[in-house]
Amino acid sequence: MSAGYLRPVSTIVLGFALVAPTVWAQEATVRVRGTIERAEGDTYFVKSRDGAELRLKLAPKASVVALTQASLADIKQGSYVGVAAMPLADGSQKALEVHIFPEVMRGTGEGHRGWDLQPSSTMTNGNVEKASPSTDGQVLTLNYKDGEKQIVVPAGTPIVSYLPGDVNELKAGARIFISAAKKLPDGSLEAARVNVGRGVTPPM
Repeated sequence: MSAGYLRPVSTIVLGFALVAPTVWAQEATVRVRGTIERAEGDTYFVKSRDGAELRLKLAPKASVVALTQASLADIKQGSYVGVAAMPLADGSQKALEVHIFPEVMRGTGEGHRGWDLQPSSTMTNGNVEKASPSTDGQVLTLNYKDGEKQIVVPAGTPIVSYLPGDVNELKAGARIFISAAKKLPDGSLEAARVNVGRGVTPPM
């Protein structure tokens, strides 16, 4: 096992990227979407998607999770998924991205809520009750504890799955997403979990 391997998939559930932040209760957290430009000691310099340079450090026992390319064919009835989407006039949703979770992450972030990928975008985590082909890709019926959503997944929608990652993947050029980084007194950020693209850009 690599020295940089931090946690197996079975232990990353509580830190999942699409769950409301709970790691640092009562403290302000920020989301980070960007690319690692360089590392100096234990500090990573990240260029965020809005062009700002951020200084990032890993919290003790931080986890790294790799996002890999998946496809519509990987979404089956009974799959547990998370979908960022835009609301449609008929009450359904049009997917912006789909996350296919391993079975050990079933139940993570279950429900429907607002999301900040785009203005008015949403996030729905639930069980695929039905997957039907459509003229534009696929229609998913997602069930969750408080309801159900119909989500249209157009062909070409980014779809990713999750694997255990390695801290050695956090290097120059790596694209990352962090759902809840803590702002430290010196202005840098500390992350308990980092999602890194493995051949893909994290679509979150």
